[in-house]
Amino acid sequence: MHRRSFLGWTLALIAALTGAALPAAPPASKVILLATTTSTQDSGLLDALIPRFEQQTGFVVKTIAVGSGQAIAMGRKGEADVLLVHSPEAEKALVAEGPGVNRRIVMHNDFILLGPATDPAGVRRKPAVAALQAIGAGSALFVSRGDNSGTHAQEKKLWKAAGLDPEGKAWYQQTGLGMGQTLSVASEKRAYTLSDRGTYLALRKKLGLEILSEGDASLLNVYHVIEVNPARFSKVNAVGARAFADFLVSKDAQAVIKDFGIGTYGSPLFFPDAGKPE
Repeated sequence: MHRRSFLGWTLALIAALTGAALPAAPPASKVILLATTTSTQDSGLLDALIPRFEQQTGFVVKTIAVGSGQAIAMGRKGEADVLLVHSPEAEKALVAEGPGVNRRIVMHNDFILLGPATDPAGVRRKPAVAALQAIGAGSALFVSRGDNSGTHAQEKKLWKAAGLDPEGKAWYQQTGLGMGQTLSVASEKRAYTLSDRGTYLALRKKLGLEILSEGDASLLNVYHVIEVNPARFSKVNAVGARAFADFLVSKDAQAVIKDFGIGTYGSPLFFPDAGKPE
């Protein structure tokens, strides 16, 4: 055999064997970029859902957990394939303006007002709006996410309903952080804060905070899945986004959501809603 041919054949064989020994990277079309709220990540729900989806479909989900406002902003710029968020007014605007399509209800839990056991403002068992009025009247320390998340948007609606504007007040502090980190700050400062129930239950053992106000209709917290519009953004993985959205509203995923948290916390962290009217 000619020396050059033999060398070329040898190098090709080595390359083939070396390539076979390395795990193959998933093709780009199999990667889905999910932008979602921190509550789905901090609660552990995504850890229960995503491996099932990946095993069933062969897709690989890359998750960016930020506030709903930031997730929706990513969708608006085509920087994600699919969104799982809980900021209804911003979601509806995203769909109405075109960057988002196929908004579907997935699940709900609720918001809760938390604070130290000493409850310096005396808000325990008061309705949410009355509780905020008491906090404002007593200038009791309140820690807000301040990050344009779904939780922050709901908090601002409650302050408005209470007839108060806390911006700039010394007793009102904003972290600019996700839910888990904001809960830690509120706990350290013995402050009041608004949280989704799932994140609080997941982190409760590490916190010095108690549920002081809950159960209002104004505290309902609903999550939707929205696909980013491939007609608007050509690089969007439309097939993957649709597959993930379909999975979230499937019987399999809804069953996981229904039972998630019961074994650990004694109650579910979320309640499945697929197929229900708004």
